[in-house]
Amino acid sequence: MAEDNVKVQMRKGILEYCILAILSREDSYAPKIIAELKEARMIVVEGTLYPILTRQKNAGLLTYRWEESPQGPPRKYYSLTEKGRESLAQLDEAWDELVRQIQVIRHGKPQE
Repeated sequence: MAEDNVKVQMRKGILEYCILAILSREDSYAPKIIAELKEARMIVVEGTLYPILTRQKNAGLLTYRWEESPQGPPRKYYSLTEKGRESLAQLDEAWDELVRQIQVIRHGKPQE
């Protein structure tokens, strides 16, 4: 269905923003990030997350550290860098502006 494809493309477009937002609240490891994105119905395929985390790390937005896990192997915890926090702040502004623009298109005038 074409509508489903549009929704998937919209989600993909904001997934990087969502990952930064999750990590702004607390450091986290990939399976926990995936669980939160799945709960919010923002991700369906787990393999989508790892290339984004790598890209964000290479861009200097994230860093990671290894921590022992109470169960199983050590976990790689991701955290935002200062550059990541600055990027998130810019994306917050861009998101707010985008929402306002869409409201104008949908309703014909700026929302107060």
